Amino acid sequence: MLARSARLLSQGSRVARMSTSSDWHSTTVLCVRKDNKVVMVADGQVSLGNTVMKPNARKVRRLGPGCIGGFAGSSADGFTLFERLESKLQEYPDQLLRACVELAKDWRTDKYLRKLEAMMLVADKDVTLTLTGNGDVLEPFQGVMGIGSGGLYAQAAAIALLDMNISAEEIAYKSMNIAADMCVYTNKNFMIERIPDDRSPLITPSK
Repeated sequence: MLARSARLLSQGSRVARMSTSSDWHSTTVLCVRKDNKVVMVADGQVSLGNTVMKPNARKVRRLGPGCIGGFAGSSADGFTLFERLESKLQEYPDQLLRACVELAKDWRTDKYLRKLEAMMLVADKDVTLTLTGNGDVLEPFQGVMGIGSGGLYAQAAAIALLDMNISAEEIAYKSMNIAADMCVYTNKNFMIERIPDDRSPLITPSK
């Protein structure tokens, strides 16, 4: 009886370790700026360890007039950061850079916010910024930035396509397809936000 109880306790502890060590992944996000157009696109996959938990999560959204954002990492943490940034934008309207700097300060110093495991990508008509929990507020040199497990694949592809005679939306779509082909945590259920917000359907580039 004691031996059986010990075995059950051992199995239970292994299950607990598996459940706490499994990482939530919510990726990839790409922002492309070209010809006065800004496009932010994200895939819809949310994974827990090696399991796809949701294929159509929305990881990009509008954060206010003329501002869009996306997150990679824990979904709950990402939405928490969206709410914090929206509050900062209300405090500093039409000042995305100032709002992001203030959020980064809080994120780095606040005991609760420091535990949030996500990255943010935000943009308005003037600037694109990446925010991290280390207090970083980074602006891309070429108007292209990707975050998440497939972010570098998408970013590299988009930079290579910038000189082609295609729109920012087509560049984003092609680049995300490349990232989805290479990253197991990225699928092809893309959600998109644009500046200006013309609400036109996503253009599927010809192969």
